[in-house]
Amino acid sequence: MLLKTSLLQKFIFLLLSVSIFSLFIYGCTQEIDLLQETQKQFYQVLEDKTLPPETRYTAINSIAYNYLATNNYNDLVLFLSNYVEENPGDIYNAYWLLMTAHAYLKMDAEPVAEYYFERIINNYQDLTVQGQSIHFLCLQNLIQISKSTLNRIVYFNEIIDRFSNEVNITEMYYRLAIEYGNVGEWDMALNSYSAFLDQPDSSTIQIAGEPNAYNKAKNLIDFNNSPKDWTFESLDALEKAVKKAISNYNYHALDKYKSKVNFFAMSWRQDEFASNSQSNFSMRKFMLGNRIRYNAELSEVSNPNEAYLRTWGWNNYISVWYLYFRKIDFPIDPEIHGRWEWAGIYYGEML
Repeated sequence: MLLKTSLLQKFIFLLLSVSIFSLFIYGCTQEIDLLQETQKQFYQVLEDKTLPPETRYTAINSIAYNYLATNNYNDLVLFLSNYVEENPGDIYNAYWLLMTAHAYLKMDAEPVAEYYFERIINNYQDLTVQGQSIHFLCLQNLIQISKSTLNRIVYFNEIIDRFSNEVNITEMYYRLAIEYGNVGEWDMALNSYSAFLDQPDSSTIQIAGEPNAYNKAKNLIDFNNSPKDWTFESLDALEKAVKKAISNYNYHALDKYKSKVNFFAMSWRQDEFASNSQSNFSMRKFMLGNRIRYNAELSEVSNPNEAYLRTWGWNNYISVWYLYFRKIDFPIDPEIHGRWEWAGIYYGEML
């Protein structure tokens, strides 16, 4: 529903413009007196019960904006909430409640603002004001202020279903997947990550706070679809198996132990997700003719979730390789979650 402008509306807008312009001419006392007089005139306009809806909208909107201009949020809330209660049939009530919610946001009363945003979506038909959907604005605000993950899931889904042309749908799918993951809805999270990856801009999109969104989503989906047969029950079992394979120069075993999803080989300064760090190679050419050795103990910087094994003798160019082991964070599959994998190689001495 689009708002229209009548001749009387134009007059009232002109009245408002003249009053605001006059504020720059008169002093503080005159400013207050002029604003009060302007408000009084608008209230007098509203006393006419035969006003067309468009004209009534303009008068109410002007009163509200005068309150906003002076940061008089309490009077704004009182005026609009009373009006909506007394005029339940006004076609613009969704807009008045939107302004009420905005006022509560300005007063740092987010829970109350959330109530009004929810009230609009659940009880009022959508309204388009100045080219903006009221429901869309409510959903945008709710996503920002809601403390409930379950509620945010509802809001994201509604935006995707109803306003896909108003948002970057690729980002919406990614953020929805995160929310599903936060409540352990892993099947829904995987579906949303897959929908994200299906978008043509998924590999290039920049999502605030998620610098590696594409790689994270792709690795998660790829890992979920993989056999995961390279994983070990414990770090100790993985460490012993890798050391034994090195001692026996068994490159077949080492190739088997390497992660088949997102295995990397890079310097300490590279990004794990950089395209030139992703590696799929056999250990054969690095073992034949070389004497490979390893430290008896894992690096002292190892922790309960990550471990480093210093090895050397791989080639003349870069002799030292740190084999990187990590604990698998994959709550989607409880049988895999908490196991260990050989995830990559760091070239050179540790920085």
